[in-house]
Amino acid sequence: MGVPKDRGSALDDLGGRIDAARSAQRPKSGRAEGEIRAASIAWRMVTELVVGVFIGAAIGWGIDRLAGTLPLFLIVFGILGFAAGVKTMLRSAEEIRRKQEASSSKGAPSKHENPTP
Repeated sequence: MGVPKDRGSALDDLGGRIDAARSAQRPKSGRAEGEIRAASIAWRMVTELVVGVFIGAAIGWGIDRLAGTLPLFLIVFGILGFAAGVKTMLRSAEEIRRKQEASSSKGAPSKHENPTP
């Protein structure tokens, strides 16, 4: 039971239209994806800084409540929390830089390779 020629060409035409519709529906990678990734990285760093300050301030506030010296440890641990947040941000930035260098160096020849024959 073979498929008649006119029916086979109709199926080929339908397959082509389906492929065209699928390719039109696929998300296009490019600038938008890069912008989303950059925004994600920025939010990660801001969150790390803010969380560091809040945790430091909360620890300082708790010690002040127990010791009865209200603004002293709150300020000291708030500053320490800020420093810890900055340190965490810098560590994250270094990690992201390493990942970007590793992904960009996969396609590029190394310094020691001679690209000319």
